[in-house]
Amino acid sequence: MTIDEHPSDQPAIAGGTPVRAQDNFLVFGAPVLGEAEETAVLACLRSRWIGQGQRVLEFEQKFARYTGAPYAVAVNSATAALNLALLAFGVGPGDEVLVPTMTFCSTVNSIVHTGAQPVLVDCDPRTFLIDPDQIEARITPRTKALVVVHMCGRCCAMDRIMELARKHNLRVIEDCAHAIESRYQGIPAGRWGDAGCFSFYATKNVTTGDGGMVITSSRRWAKRIKLLSLHGMTSDAWHRTTAPRAGYDVLYPGYKCNMTDLEASLGLVQLQYVEERAVRRAQLWDFYQRNLEGLPLVLPPAVEEGTRHAFHLYSVLLQLEQLRIGRAELMQGLRAEGIGSGVHYVPVHMLRYYRCQFGFRPSDFPHAKFVGERTLSLPLTASMEIGDAADVCRAIGRLLRYHFVKATNRASRD
Repeated sequence: MTIDEHPSDQPAIAGGTPVRAQDNFLVFGAPVLGEAEETAVLACLRSRWIGQGQRVLEFEQKFARYTGAPYAVAVNSATAALNLALLAFGVGPGDEVLVPTMTFCSTVNSIVHTGAQPVLVDCDPRTFLIDPDQIEARITPRTKALVVVHMCGRCCAMDRIMELARKHNLRVIEDCAHAIESRYQGIPAGRWGDAGCFSFYATKNVTTGDGGMVITSSRRWAKRIKLLSLHGMTSDAWHRTTAPRAGYDVLYPGYKCNMTDLEASLGLVQLQYVEERAVRRAQLWDFYQRNLEGLPLVLPPAVEEGTRHAFHLYSVLLQLEQLRIGRAELMQGLRAEGIGSGVHYVPVHMLRYYRCQFGFRPSDFPHAKFVGERTLSLPLTASMEIGDAADVCRAIGRLLRYHFVKATNRASRD
């Protein structure tokens, strides 16, 4: 059935009955939190040790085991993870760091905070990932590192990227905020480059409320990141309590970026269920792929052979030329239907600070501009049932059909 053949269905914003009542609103990115998480948090509270301690150490060890990394350092956000990794590699004023413009601003903010210059790279308009074909042309003698972002759970072309990095002697940091379960050619996300940085924000596949992790194969870099994350101190409070030492020293004016045991208590439970919950997200992603066909949307491309998709976000592109409304109005329409949605992302080069500070223009990165104006993310979380996804499909379907510009009308306008 084509969109023109579908029977009319009045959307809620035009007076129809909402797909879902507002007291049953489908929150975008709602985490899965149950009795196991409650029990773990309560046990941590009752222990009276809620700062950085044994639970953080255990979470680091188990996350390292899950990703196959020799070392893992828990911090308070993926933003901190990226920033500390860059600093550990000696990135600073006078250096350039390549980074995709199609990412959340924190990826690029992390570079700016080191004093280095971010050098933006356009994306592949199908996958939203950094375009390897455009990387080499932007490398200069000042380029010291490359940050890549595994968008929506899909890995970048790491074989080609690492070949370029080795050729030009660049450090590679993987932003794996969307990619805890992802694999590329059988290798986990975060294990291709020099460091992998993960997010445990509230909407992520594993959440600690907020929080992050750096994984690396280098003991030296892991120690450096750990040192930087807690004031540059040689010993934290937990180690001073469990193995008393005569004070501590400060080797560097570090930062306050450590994770707490309260956060890690959540993470330890979440990590136990990561594979089980990945199955549900895969089912929902596949349901969307089958049930959104025929609408004026560009659906995500199929999962590439030899890779594993984390199914963190289900992001479509609106075919705006076929609609009488824009994205903002469509999101308002979805909200009226009881459905939350998101935008991932406004490209960095189109944000005011970066336009003013670095002189970027929207036309500088045409693929990212195109994607950034049309991308829309639909709810996708292991807390959802297939019925919830069916509600999403009905809600967006009725809105797109209602605002669809038929071919004859488009031809007359043209």
